[in-house]
Amino acid sequence: MHTAMSLPMRLPVPISTGSIEAYIHAVNRVPMLSAEGERALALRLREHNDLEAAGQLVLSHLRLVVAVARGYLGYGLPHADLIQEGNIGLMKAVKRFDPARNVRLVSFAIHWIKAEIHEYILRNWRLVKVATTKAQRKLFFNLRSMKQGLAPLSADEVGRVAAALHVKPEEVTEMETRLGGRDLAFEADDNEEEAYAPVHYLAADAESEPSRMLEAKENERVGAEALQSALAALDPRSRRIVEARWLKEKDAATLHDLAAEFKVSAERIRQLETKAFEKMKKVMQAKDSPRALPAPAVS
Repeated sequence: MHTAMSLPMRLPVPISTGSIEAYIHAVNRVPMLSAEGERALALRLREHNDLEAAGQLVLSHLRLVVAVARGYLGYGLPHADLIQEGNIGLMKAVKRFDPARNVRLVSFAIHWIKAEIHEYILRNWRLVKVATTKAQRKLFFNLRSMKQGLAPLSADEVGRVAAALHVKPEEVTEMETRLGGRDLAFEADDNEEEAYAPVHYLAADAESEPSRMLEAKENERVGAEALQSALAALDPRSRRIVEARWLKEKDAATLHDLAAEFKVSAERIRQLETKAFEKMKKVMQAKDSPRALPAPAVS
């Protein structure tokens, strides 16, 4: 196995002879970093070549690699190997990560993790066709997403999949078995109008892809943290105005509602709201948050 950097700490490594479940449990116990903690570690690495800081950045993102690698299990390659290659991509990302660009490491690292896993699949996919027809190849690539969990399909589920994909029930059962470790031609035949092959699946950019879902979830979490910090920086009256006007799902207060509550004019409430947004914007920019503040409105 090649490495991207030499780390001073012992990283948990998934190996084929060990327990992948134990590894996943171990990496999920590693605490996630706050935005401030991540930035401090990245600066130590970039400015002082601090490999201890690099190790902490890698450790805190190993769970991300596990989740991304899980999305490629359908290719029949060992989960541990996919994770190992993804970890290499993560280390490369950490080495190249620049905190001055004002993005979280999770957003930057995902692309490196996926690239390394893609290269591994390209290197190891034997060009042996186990699906000889377009329908069978379509079955191969759709069966993974149609299955609910890891348990084998029931007879009723086999029937529903077969009807949906226009194949025989026995072909569904056979293909489900092949998903455990067989190979498929990586590229489709050039003379086929509709082809389903791994090269197309790897290039897919679906929003439901595990890495994209993780990235969106992380951005949402970071934005929520920054918003809470910005609200905490306001005085009680300003915070009440912002929350009542903008953070209620329904029945948001109007300027006149709050004017009556605080016994001031609606114009005064608007002024306080504007100042509150300006202060919040500065706090959130300092935290490099992707969440934008709404523009104040008059109502």
